[in-house]
Amino acid sequence: MNIIRMYLWHGVQIPARERHVMVKYLSDTQGLAPAETAPYRYILERRPNVVEDIPDETIGVMCARCHSYARVALQYRDADSWLKLSHMHAGQIPTIEYHALARDRDWWVIASKEVPGILGKMLPMKTSAWTAWSSRSKANMQGAWAVVGRRPGRGAYTGTATITRTSEDEYAISYDLQYDNGAPLGGVGTSIVYTGYEWRGAVKLGDDFVNEVYAVSEDGNTISGRWFLENADESGGDVTMVREGATSHQILAVSPAYLRAGEEAEITIFGTGLNGPVKLGPDVTVQEISSDSNRVVVRAKAGDHAKSARPQVSVGDTSTTGLFTVYRTVDSVKVEPGFAISRVGGGTTPAVNAQFEAVAFANGADGEAGTADDIRIGVMPAEWSVANLTDVAKAMDDVNHSGQMLSNGLFVPAVAGPNPQRKFQTNNAGELAVTATVNDGGRQVKGQGTLVATVQRWNDPPIR
Repeated sequence: MNIIRMYLWHGVQIPARERHVMVKYLSDTQGLAPAETAPYRYILERRPNVVEDIPDETIGVMCARCHSYARVALQYRDADSWLKLSHMHAGQIPTIEYHALARDRDWWVIASKEVPGILGKMLPMKTSAWTAWSSRSKANMQGAWAVVGRRPGRGAYTGTATITRTSEDEYAISYDLQYDNGAPLGGVGTSIVYTGYEWRGAVKLGDDFVNEVYAVSEDGNTISGRWFLENADESGGDVTMVREGATSHQILAVSPAYLRAGEEAEITIFGTGLNGPVKLGPDVTVQEISSDSNRVVVRAKAGDHAKSARPQVSVGDTSTTGLFTVYRTVDSVKVEPGFAISRVGGGTTPAVNAQFEAVAFANGADGEAGTADDIRIGVMPAEWSVANLTDVAKAMDDVNHSGQMLSNGLFVPAVAGPNPQRKFQTNNAGELAVTATVNDGGRQVKGQGTLVATVQRWNDPPIR
């Protein structure tokens, strides 16, 4: 972003290849350690609908009212350099003192006298984490990897990846994946690893061109993050890759991820180095169908009186918890995300969709829904609908103008407008209530979320 600013603001001409070399050099020598980026990876991975937790009220008002706090927290400077950044803001954006949450205070005094000192202590130029990380040798990502992930609206997927080193810190990758419904998902692409752990890839995955923003673990044996569509970053999937090898024994996924009491199903357990008898908890009987080191398939039946729980799953000596649920009934449904934003489209700016999922829960020991001991069952199929959220939305008839909800929980906004069919010929923004209805053995269990279909985004930097 700094290099591009030099071009935009000062006309510095840097050929593309030289710019790439500069970015790589600066990332490797002036970057951040994994522990320093970990709390803010959501902004790098372009995760939609994240509500930030800002640790300092002054910084929240002074910095995070125009862009994310994560954008600040991913920069480390001494106090003098933070002061220069305040000067840059005042020089390049001279109206900044008159914005909301600025004109009600002595903005420049705070920006020049208080903020640099606060940030200089919170986010200093020199840190022990970076000193330790920058002295480490870089991991080689070449090898075979087990892959698990989930694309909201499409489902979970598993499979393998082969990574080949093409030059220092550059790789080719090929994917052989499939969704839980059996649909194949293959792909090939290339990547660069910055700072020893920041994986940035470009891949043709299925029919889509996607960008990958992953983090490599400190031991070099796990890669995790998010991929997203090249031209629609709100749509994408989570991914975790684990290096395969003689000492790698992990359970990474169970599909389907839940089984109702009294019912029987074919269950697939996916991971690395799987070998031995399968157990799905005390209330589930299993009969093995097939197995290899990555995938074990069993026929499982939950007892008629099985209690709702998330039991330990084991294959031989390898076990895990949190990937599988036995449940009696669906007691509540939550719409995730509970609050989402979409953006109307039009002209050269495409619409920004909003993807929802219905997550089922069973009551915990207190027998009440919506409390801390609720047992998460998992994402379930649902019928989706939208309605006007407020009296103003009803008066403006938002539900009939703001967009369309598809059967997989994807909301597709309308074009921006102006719309002569609406009051005041306004655009097609709106406030909607989103309802998911899950069929639990004939019972209809509903959950509700909120959607704001708002205006287009005109300024869209790499770190928002």
